Amino acid sequence: MSGKRLQAKHKIDRRMGDNMWGRPKSPHNTRQTGPGMHGARRGKPTDYGIQLMAKQKLKGYYGSIGEKQFRRYYKEAVRLRGDTGQNLIGLLERRLDAVIYRANFVPTVFAARQFVNHKHVTVNGQIINIPSYQVKPGDVIEVREKSRQIPMVLQAAESPERDVPEYIDVDPKKMTATFLRVPALEDVPYPVHMEPNLVVEFYSR
Repeated sequence: MSGKRLQAKHKIDRRMGDNMWGRPKSPHNTRQTGPGMHGARRGKPTDYGIQLMAKQKLKGYYGSIGEKQFRRYYKEAVRLRGDTGQNLIGLLERRLDAVIYRANFVPTVFAARQFVNHKHVTVNGQIINIPSYQVKPGDVIEVREKSRQIPMVLQAAESPERDVPEYIDVDPKKMTATFLRVPALEDVPYPVHMEPNLVVEFYSR
């Protein structure tokens, strides 16, 4: 990962006041202020501020999804039956780059997006190069054979810091992952507390 993207990730950590991905090198482990000159100046947040922060945290976690696309996820979550906040989490976890990240095939969600873009991944045997592609239960995601020796993939395989969640079944030898089911919020191994209900409140204001 380039130094620029690493800095961007660390900036998200600091702005959110959290170690967003649970990484040992997060600056949040040592630095408690936000980024920029006036990071230390923080008043008591308003309801709007709290909702906005919840939204930015969720967007940032999935690789800084753009506002337009994130709003589309919200609208789709409203359209689906059931709890809108839970639906939103399900839609985000069904992203192909999120599944690649969860399966420990790459070290970061940012790397997962790039990995999918560069056509290193198939879904049910078809090359898919759209990181936001929505996988379905039963879909088999595979790292293409010629892509398995990429240093980033080998690095992720050698140092799996993260546990693979129960809704994905991974075969590390074959580098395949089967998406078993759409998870609920409590199934997702977020290293920080996510509050999709506040995101729903933000958009429904």
